[in-house]
Amino acid sequence: MIKIIAGNKGSGKTKRLIDMTNDTAKTAAGNVVFLDKDNSYMYEIDRAVRFVNVNDYHVSSAEMFLGFLGGMLASNYDISTIFVDAFLKLVKVDLADAGWFFESLEAYGKKHDVTFVLSVSADPEAMPEFCKAYVI
Repeated sequence: MIKIIAGNKGSGKTKRLIDMTNDTAKTAAGNVVFLDKDNSYMYEIDRAVRFVNVNDYHVSSAEMFLGFLGGMLASNYDISTIFVDAFLKLVKVDLADAGWFFESLEAYGKKHDVTFVLSVSADPEAMPEFCKAYVI
């Protein structure tokens, strides 16, 4: 399953994502992971959550990001939720051209029973149709 928290810069997406992460950590049956582009929110995330600075692993494209996620899921079968802050900055792809990426992410979610929650800096009304179904 994919969920998107969408909004323009400064609209509170990251705060909402952090709150959802910490709430999920309290009740999740599996492991919770928070992916970000730097360490700026590391101390705001519950210590039960695995915080990962993706840039530490030199991920520089959408394909590499999918491989990175696949590696995480292959090495830990207990991951139930993955939260991703600054999604577009991490995958470095235009949202309008990312349909293939969301199809792959959806396949990962179904195969591994994982929920992905992404923060996306974009006006929810202007998002491509394939994304609108995921907006929460």
